[in-house]
Amino acid sequence: MEIKPGLSAIVTGGASGIGDLAAAFEKHVATYGGMDICINGAGISNPIPFYEDKTDGTHSWKHTVNVNLLAVIDCTHLAINSMLAAQKPGVIINLGSASGLYPMYGDPIYAGSKGGVVMFTRSLVPYKRRGIRINVLCPEFVKTQLGEKIDSKFIDKVGGFVPMKMVVKGAFELISDESKAGSCLWITNRRGMEYWPTPMEEAKYLVRSSNSKRRVSYHAPVNLQLPLSYEKLVVQTLSHNFRNATRIVRVPLRLPIGSHQVLVKVIYAGVNASDAVKNAGERNTHVVKSFVLPPFGTIDTSIDDPSISTYDYAILSVNFSSGRYFSGKNQDLTSSLPFDVGFEAVGIIAAVGESVTDLKVGTPAALMTFGSYTEFTVVPAKHILPVPRPDPEVVALLTSGMTASIALEKCGQMKSGEAVVVTAAAGGTGQFAVQLAKLAGNTVVATCGGNEKAILLKQLGVDRVIDYKVEDIKTVLKKEFPKGIDIIYESVGGDMFDLCLNALAMHGRLIVIGMISQYQGEHGWTPANYTGLCEKILARSQTVAGFFLLQHTHLWAQHLDRLYNMFASGKLKVVLDQKRFDGVHSVADAVEYLHSGKSVGKVVVCIDPSFSEQKSKL
Repeated sequence: MEIKPGLSAIVTGGASGIGDLAAAFEKHVATYGGMDICINGAGISNPIPFYEDKTDGTHSWKHTVNVNLLAVIDCTHLAINSMLAAQKPGVIINLGSASGLYPMYGDPIYAGSKGGVVMFTRSLVPYKRRGIRINVLCPEFVKTQLGEKIDSKFIDKVGGFVPMKMVVKGAFELISDESKAGSCLWITNRRGMEYWPTPMEEAKYLVRSSNSKRRVSYHAPVNLQLPLSYEKLVVQTLSHNFRNATRIVRVPLRLPIGSHQVLVKVIYAGVNASDAVKNAGERNTHVVKSFVLPPFGTIDTSIDDPSISTYDYAILSVNFSSGRYFSGKNQDLTSSLPFDVGFEAVGIIAAVGESVTDLKVGTPAALMTFGSYTEFTVVPAKHILPVPRPDPEVVALLTSGMTASIALEKCGQMKSGEAVVVTAAAGGTGQFAVQLAKLAGNTVVATCGGNEKAILLKQLGVDRVIDYKVEDIKTVLKKEFPKGIDIIYESVGGDMFDLCLNALAMHGRLIVIGMISQYQGEHGWTPANYTGLCEKILARSQTVAGFFLLQHTHLWAQHLDRLYNMFASGKLKVVLDQKRFDGVHSVADAVEYLHSGKSVGKVVVCIDPSFSEQKSKL
């Protein structure tokens, strides 16, 4: 809701009787013709310490509960009815307290009543469907008559009183941000403003719907026209140059498909840095013995040469366009040619095998199997990830979104109140890393190159953007974060990796999800030596963790559901690069564009432009 002149608002204190409150609401509606905003602020402490109270509580703890909780429920109920009667959207802000989020040993009744306000408000999120958003504001100690009763030494320990202007700013955010419904905004001097609980905490109790019952908001016509043949991109030769390595072929569409298979019409395919990985050179010509393609598969990391390191294995795993996903010795890698290329796509189920009962023709599906740069693809039914809509934003949530979500949770062990750096933050996966870190209640620093990218990152909520074309990253981190960085989400490699390692705080975690600066070059990817790495991380109890998405297939469905729900509710933004690539013929252009450093957000290829134009956007 845009805050502007002409809006009508009512602020309640909660101390009046229900009859007086009802009359006040009726008069407001009669006077102003409706109600746009209602702020319910009621808070008193228990007059008699609960541990010493010998009465029946009528004039002590029961009265406190009546004012702090029951009156807020009454006012919320009255406000909802007033807004529904006027048939106008509205916003209700209930005043909770930080004491409703964690124990307050000196006044358990106050904490309990405020905790009730928090959970009551968070449980009203379904009203958003009827145009009413209800949120709760939970500041720590504010300098009011109630706050001044707290021991001043304790107030000093928590950073002093929260300024009233900070509380007002929080209220304005909950009113104006249309995505906030059932949201709890926690405000402290120590940590600033953050939403509680974090998405990762929410994930611990939310129950995920089964794939077969997931809500689908889009259905394509059941009578999809299936062609006799279709085009796809294949790797025809092992080259460090993606364009030279690939070619487009036309192949027959073979029907019927297998009994446990699904035919998918691809609408959008994603472009990733590893699509254009250069030849790894002579040292990395060892290959994995077996590699069962995802999802829900397993990866056998045994390799031909027992002296090969895990680091070499990671290199092998991303050298897709150079043939490194396939088994065999160096001399017979070419025996696997030609092979399909591309990692991720969304589309429409065009046909199902006779034994497939939980998937229907015309419903959207996401894929994370090799060979997505194609107009049609046949995959085992168990590899299908049902999604509500076949939109390009969903493609971004696949490799890019899930890499950020799973890596920060599993490798970063991310919690609240930490300093998090994301390198190459305006890219496909960086955009999600900065948002997830911010939603978790952290101070987020992002590196990028260029003003356009810097502006985007600020819009995504980044606290400190470092444009390396204007500022020196090392100097900024050393000056502004002298104690170091707790989590670094690193995808650049080379000198940037060294810089990040030296910037880690004690107990810091450096997550390596890629090294795009080392993928390119005439001689391909040459592993670097990191002299003194063990000594550095040992001295400060630090962790350097590699992350490879294919080794976490068991978490894909859970994290994709979580990311899509956050996107659909407005908590998570998906940024797509605005440059358009249409058809299989444009894939090489898209890959080269990604590696040019010009892209902002996720680069997506529209495999079937005619189909995408027929559907409405999410």
